[in-house]
Amino acid sequence: MAENLTLARPYAEAVFALAQEGASLTAWAEVLSRLALVAADDSVRDCMENPRLQNDQIAKLLIESAGIPLSAEQQGFVQLLVENGRAALLPEIHSLFVLRKNETEGVKDALVTSAFAIEESLQKQLTADLEARFGRLRVTVQIDPELIGGIRVAVGDEVIDASVRGKLATMAAALKN
Repeated sequence: MAENLTLARPYAEAVFALAQEGASLTAWAEVLSRLALVAADDSVRDCMENPRLQNDQIAKLLIESAGIPLSAEQQGFVQLLVENGRAALLPEIHSLFVLRKNETEGVKDALVTSAFAIEESLQKQLTADLEARFGRLRVTVQIDPELIGGIRVAVGDEVIDASVRGKLATMAAALKN
């Protein structure tokens, strides 16, 4: 995985610079998201590894499978990746691109894990409270019944664990010492 990130980084940086120059960060993020999903599919990976398929055929498969129209620039990027044997790196290129885009826009990703579904009004209040502390956030909520109760919030390297499971783990550690 680390090797893939190392290989993907120059492509992500190049496409980010291209997108920023053309003021099309959001459009590129959408295209890369779609292409990453396509490239991650097992049957598409099999096609990309098939030595009988020509580069043009693989590029056409990726472009048409994205499900949205790609600009000439975006199609050229896909063809470049295919020619260099790096099309399988599209998920990593997308991740690196989004990280750079969020950094530029001053947005951080927050992962809120809850033991139960959170009502929309409470989600909005939680998002407002977190943004007051961390700045602009893109909040993702997931359910994990193993938390027993409460929530766990991860923003970058910082984690706020207000779950029952987290409190029990803290109590257990205190009792051992």
